[in-house]
Amino acid sequence: MVVERSRNHHIKDNMKGYMYILECSNGNYYTGSTKDLDKRLLEHQSGRGANYTKKYLPVKLVYYEEYKRIDEAFYREKQVQGWCRQKKEALINGEYKKLHDLAECKNDSHYKRGLRLRSAPESKR
Repeated sequence: MVVERSRNHHIKDNMKGYMYILECSNGNYYTGSTKDLDKRLLEHQSGRGANYTKKYLPVKLVYYEEYKRIDEAFYREKQVQGWCRQKKEALINGEYKKLHDLAECKNDSHYKRGLRLRSAPESKR
């Protein structure tokens, strides 16, 4: 843990952060971030965590990442929350090749496999 003095000589604690994924009793995944992983897990298990997880107890920690700063963990949480279930499972299982494949754009607005997909019609002037 890094401890530094601020200008007013109070001790400032640059706490690390965690991004974590829980599996809820209904089989769904919950992604969160925290400064204290053990404390947060106890909160989730006791029903004092997120509104979502307290409806689907018990929960099980299936994955976590550690960061130097909580804001980095929060950013990663938001990134992973937007992922589909398959992509989260690839991360949980360490299937990094699958992660790359699942990151491929699936909509008609981007290039896919070197082919340009249909573009929007031009507007009339």
